[in-house]
Amino acid sequence: MPAKLASARLLAEGDARPDPEARQLAGGGGVRGAPMNGGEPEAGSEFAIGAAAAGPMADTQYILPNDIGVSSLDCREAFRLLLPTERLYAHHLSRAAWYGGLAVLLQTSPEAPYIYALLSRLFRAQDPDQLRQHALAEGLTEEEYQAFLVYTAGVYSNMGNYKSFGDTKFVPNLPKEKLERVILGSKAAEQHPEEVGGLWQTCGELMFSLESRLRHLGLGKEGITTYFSGNCTMEDAKLAQDFLDSQNLSAYNTRLFKEVGQDGKPCYEVRLASVLSTEPILDSEMNSKLKSYEFQGSNFRVTRGDYAPILQKVVEHLEKAKAYAATSHQEQMLAQYIESFTHGSIEAHKKGSRFWIQDKAPIVESYIGFIESYRDPFGSRGEFEGFVAMVNKAMSAKFERLVASAEQLLKELPWPPAFEKDKFLTPDFTSLDVLTFAGSGIPAGINIPNYDDLRQTEGFKNVSLGNVLAVAYATQREKLTFLEEEDKDLYIRWKGPSFDVQVGLHELLGHGSGKLFVQDEKGTFNFDQETVINPETGEQIQSWYRSGETWDSKFSTIASSYEECRAESVGLYLCLNPQVLEIFGFEGADAEDVVYVNWLNMVRAGLLALEFYTPEASSWRQAHMQARFVILRVLLEAGEGLVTVTPTTGSDGRPDAQVHLDRNKIRTVGKPALERFLRRLQVLKSTGDVAGGRALYEGYAAVTDAPPECFLSLRDTVLLRKEARKLIVQPNTRLEGSEVQLLEYEASAAGLIRSFSERFPEDGPELEEILTQLATADARFWKCPSETPSGQA
Repeated sequence: MPAKLASARLLAEGDARPDPEARQLAGGGGVRGAPMNGGEPEAGSEFAIGAAAAGPMADTQYILPNDIGVSSLDCREAFRLLLPTERLYAHHLSRAAWYGGLAVLLQTSPEAPYIYALLSRLFRAQDPDQLRQHALAEGLTEEEYQAFLVYTAGVYSNMGNYKSFGDTKFVPNLPKEKLERVILGSKAAEQHPEEVGGLWQTCGELMFSLESRLRHLGLGKEGITTYFSGNCTMEDAKLAQDFLDSQNLSAYNTRLFKEVGQDGKPCYEVRLASVLSTEPILDSEMNSKLKSYEFQGSNFRVTRGDYAPILQKVVEHLEKAKAYAATSHQEQMLAQYIESFTHGSIEAHKKGSRFWIQDKAPIVESYIGFIESYRDPFGSRGEFEGFVAMVNKAMSAKFERLVASAEQLLKELPWPPAFEKDKFLTPDFTSLDVLTFAGSGIPAGINIPNYDDLRQTEGFKNVSLGNVLAVAYATQREKLTFLEEEDKDLYIRWKGPSFDVQVGLHELLGHGSGKLFVQDEKGTFNFDQETVINPETGEQIQSWYRSGETWDSKFSTIASSYEECRAESVGLYLCLNPQVLEIFGFEGADAEDVVYVNWLNMVRAGLLALEFYTPEASSWRQAHMQARFVILRVLLEAGEGLVTVTPTTGSDGRPDAQVHLDRNKIRTVGKPALERFLRRLQVLKSTGDVAGGRALYEGYAAVTDAPPECFLSLRDTVLLRKEARKLIVQPNTRLEGSEVQLLEYEASAAGLIRSFSERFPEDGPELEEILTQLATADARFWKCPSETPSGQA
């Protein structure tokens, strides 16, 4: 999910989701599925090229270009087909999701809630067209005002000022002094001068700051994050994970705050997200956890109440949705979610997820909670996310056929039967038209829940987000980079169909495959220690997961990317199977073209991934992109001319590159290389061999300037040639009497801003005050903002 460059300027990498490679919520421990367009980030998270001059900005890599690619989600027909009660169910679930999505602002950067509140106040008082007249009168050019709209759209789309795909900061592409004049002279400032002035005073400098530590999300000196207090390091995160494991507590709905006591010993507060605070109530499960602990020489205190006012609104709408639930499974699912968000219990959320798994083929599909761990620098804490969608029956029929063939296809994967689940739990696999996706970006497909124990023993669901993929498919030939001319027309024709195949395989048989070897709390193993042999060593199994350990907690910082790499590799490997291609309607020459474009897309994606690598820190900023680079390295290592990456000079005289894939060697050279690699990935995952897994994965993920590819030099070319990405404008639903109306918006930055301005018509100002109050209460944990803004409680 990359961002684009405007003339010579590079956009900020963010965790924003790409358009051609829409990220997918992955299963298997908070990992998302394959991005769209093989190498591009997730849908709706990228910003496209702009032509405006950079002006006085410090570093153009972190400046959003003025022009963006914008698309609107189309779900009119699917919404029209819903019954009135189904619309009411979808409406209240959407409200719950949008309220919960505001928590992401508190999970990103200290200034994000203030920036959101300031922008929302501004555009609620004046429509983008009205504000434009004021901005021009204050001396802004048309390009500078467009840059401000793009920045605002970026903040709304990513729910903060860091991109949700890439984790880099982005700043407005206009002088700070001009923006200040617009804000302080606005209608909002006239109506509420102290409030607007106080917000600007608090976040204005930070909005533009490109101080080294503030450029990326990260821990300690590596970046900023509000999952942890500013003084936490990776060592603190590891200690906290060990503590949580010792108490059988999940990190998904937590944040960690560190202070130093008078005795010099560190004191950690593990704060659970919940409506309720720490007062004792009749809640035995969580009450027993809410206390102080001594652990490895440090003091820990478990509290709850994080995001409380926001979660209260989530719960209120989940209660309303429950009245329109179509099945008892939906009712019980919502009841458990309410329990989870009220009390801070992940166990309750897991129970709700069980009912969600059992709710087969609903008309309105949804999931909500602290789901994906991509943006936690340690890889364990979930970002709040919620979606609501309607089933597309025609496309779902293909996925149902894939599910019916899953047990047979699993036998084709290159690891022994003992490394596969004892029983394949047939999942729901549907194509959905998204009505609402609240969080920091929109994926292309989903495989959840991420709870390892549920996935291993009770199953999961797969969904492909059809109307998101439709937006992602649009590709202009002249903007295709790094492909040979003879490949471009073929790529455009088959990119969409090949990605349908890759998404299906990635989600169902990628994230849905593989067994974890576990010893439970009673000492019982879920595999035979005497007979199961490690195919890589020829010896008995030497390592496994102990009680309380999960994939995320054990593999931590590499877990998400490693799992994405495994799922992507499964998709590439199994797309060679004629049975799979026939399921999706491809035979003969068409089937061979789909295979070729799928592999070519992945090779190109591996090159595009270099945008998300930071040489200064020798680190990757995005899990999917790291995974694709690793696959590229594996295929290059296969040799025999299977894949080559050649530096060239473009027609504009600037550096360029071309990727070449020999389609005649995919099966003879590529498949055996991928088979060996995929088997190693699964064996190391199954056995919980962290040391071996890190050595393998980090070895392939290393970016150097060693010939023949010289990847560090190629990275400069990739940044120079960045493609445009799209932001996605989502509709709103509005309750008018007993009828639910669908409100749609134009595909532009202004349209996206209007969709947010109208999202909370009754309580927008209240929500902004809640966000700034919550941010101010914790401001002492970060260097900034350190003072309460005037006008804020």
